[in-house]
Amino acid sequence: MSESECSERNCDKAARTRGMCALHYGRWIRATPRRLRPPSIREERSRRPDITHALGVFDPTRPEMAYLLGFLQADGNHRRAGPGKGLVSVELTARDIDLLKAFQRLVPYRSSISTRSRETNFSNGVHTSAVWSFGAAEARHALEALGLPPGKKSAVIGPPKVPFSEPDYVRALVDADGSVGFTGRGYPFVSFTTASPVMSGYVCDKVFEVTGVRRTVRPNGRDGVYNLLVTSDPAAELARWLYYEGCLALERKYAKAVEVAGWVRPEGMRARSSPRRWTPQEDEVVLAMTTPEAAEVLGRTEKSVAIRRVRLRKGVTARVPYR
Repeated sequence: MSESECSERNCDKAARTRGMCALHYGRWIRATPRRLRPPSIREERSRRPDITHALGVFDPTRPEMAYLLGFLQADGNHRRAGPGKGLVSVELTARDIDLLKAFQRLVPYRSSISTRSRETNFSNGVHTSAVWSFGAAEARHALEALGLPPGKKSAVIGPPKVPFSEPDYVRALVDADGSVGFTGRGYPFVSFTTASPVMSGYVCDKVFEVTGVRRTVRPNGRDGVYNLLVTSDPAAELARWLYYEGCLALERKYAKAVEVAGWVRPEGMRARSSPRRWTPQEDEVVLAMTTPEAAEVLGRTEKSVAIRRVRLRKGVTARVPYR
């Protein structure tokens, strides 16, 4: 081909990705069926890598990997920047940099930890944070397959669809988007906040499974966020299940959780009541009879029967399934 045919003026992006000038690229396109064309350089880069090895690395049945996955879902960021490019990162306050160093030792892919300082509305003066990040395509696609979607994820995340270590996974959610401590009156509590109805339903079910206390959380009216709160004896029991000795966790929350787990109800303090749960058979009685009749048959107060009837008719008793 002549010099004029291959000048930069005659070449475009589609031609350059196959190493030929625009003139010869046009002739080749017209003469070659699509099924016989080899992939371009860009197409080769955009192919998903084999994630078999990475799925073994991030196996969520391993306690530390279940914790990492939960933390990334709740407080991480997965950014996709084009074919074959992207970044997974976690940013924490500089005092929690030890957890990021633990993540770096845990993940056998090239990663970095950097710090940055800036003025914010929530700190007096300059706030310093630490950022752990990696961009290995194999690792990013494996995490995506396990439940870490790219882009905005707060309302769509959910528990993995494969077996995983549940205490470590839920502990990561609490460390990233929850709190552990004592109220102003000295009662222990464990809380968790999420914008995902699926994640809210999962954590509520797990709280019931561990403590026997049922929580039904609905989104608040301001921003649609679910706020789960467990207090008193159930909070202490939940903290013991989550924060066992030697677990991977934020050090400051682990120290507070140990105090919560060791809480004992003071002598003379009124014991928690055991609420009587409504059954489907009782619901049928409530809907079929008048309020006084249903209250007498069920051994409940007329007020509780009236409230239950209203809730049943408005359909506000249904739970959000998480699977």
